[in-house]
Amino acid sequence: MKIEIDNGSGFCFGVTTAIKKAEEELAKGERLYCLGDIVHNGMEVERLHEKGLITIDHEQLKQLHDVKVLLRAHGEPPETYEIAKRNNIEIIDATCPVVLQLQKRIKKQYEGEEQHSIVIFGKNGHAEVLGLVGQTHGDAIVIEKFDDVKQLDFEHDIYLYSQTTKSLDEFHRIIDYIQEHISPNAAFKSFDTICRQVANRMPNISTFASQHDVVLFVAGHKSSNGKVLFNECHRVNPRSYQVEKADEINMHWFDGAESVGICGATSTPKWLMEECRDYIECGFR
Repeated sequence: MKIEIDNGSGFCFGVTTAIKKAEEELAKGERLYCLGDIVHNGMEVERLHEKGLITIDHEQLKQLHDVKVLLRAHGEPPETYEIAKRNNIEIIDATCPVVLQLQKRIKKQYEGEEQHSIVIFGKNGHAEVLGLVGQTHGDAIVIEKFDDVKQLDFEHDIYLYSQTTKSLDEFHRIIDYIQEHISPNAAFKSFDTICRQVANRMPNISTFASQHDVVLFVAGHKSSNGKVLFNECHRVNPRSYQVEKADEINMHWFDGAESVGICGATSTPKWLMEECRDYIECGFR
């Protein structure tokens, strides 16, 4: 049976940079904390934990003083930097450049003179979205899915942004709906802030999924990007299965299959996809 790993899957630029910075700091032998899981993949978090990376939450951050804390690719709200300054915490900032630019755009828009609603298409509570909403002191409106757009006030100006990893197609549906319903007396502007490195994976993964009898999608269960990409795999190929690690694989999934495609999210390390491939190969020996 042929087993192929998708070359287009694996860490995006932002995640690769964050992990590289973490490994560089850990190699110095110093204690390093990370605010939240460095990536939404339990296996990679565990690997770095074994190297000495300590994951903390925002409440624990407030208790720390005179230490180094890494900020992951998702970005953080201004409050996090204020806490670090007060507590003499050295920030190792691994915020993805795409996210950082988006934060600056939203902050500038919010601090402008016009009265308007800033709307963010994203997942409530997601680390990146919390960082974006933080640029507006919590005033931004978050819509998670297309149906949520119907609850907006179309009598006021709307400025629409998106979490960098959301679906491009759904974002355009939301734009179309607002354009159709916005009051003639209100202005509407949309800003396509979806990361193209992530967005381009959708058509690529569709093609990949269609080329194999069975698709094994490897991603952490917390990964938003993973959910979107896996749903696309399953839409194209109903014999698609998601696992977080190799021992979750059921060998019966491959009954009668001649080819298996292994792919993953922007938070999935290549080594983990290779581990899953080796597990399958061992199962057929």
